[in-house]
Amino acid sequence: MEENLDGVAPCSSLAVEAIIRVGAAGAIWGLCSGPYDARQQGLTGIAKASFVANSVRSFGIRCGFVAGVFSITRCGVHKYRGRNDWVNGLIGGAVAGAAAAAGTRNWTQVIGMAGLVSLFCAAADYSRTS
Repeated sequence: MEENLDGVAPCSSLAVEAIIRVGAAGAIWGLCSGPYDARQQGLTGIAKASFVANSVRSFGIRCGFVAGVFSITRCGVHKYRGRNDWVNGLIGGAVAGAAAAAGTRNWTQVIGMAGLVSLFCAAADYSRTS
């Protein structure tokens, strides 16, 4: 059922698909971790429900954003270079990691996150393409 659509579908379609898939996974993660965090803070009733809803929203948006940036960057680099190898994942991961950490406005965290995410993405791409 899973097909490689890198050369068939446009980059925007791949990015939307990644945003929906990973954003839904992030929302599920927020739904699982939100009640635990609310209990740790001693919240009950409406305050707990509001905290869980904000957790679902926050995790869903963050995960979807990172997936979309990675997917569109990786696809763009693939089309530009004309090769489907681990370097595309390395570049896409670096851009996605830097975009995720840009809100901190701390260059050390931006560079660290870009390096960490790019290594994981390059390793995943290398194992997929080899």
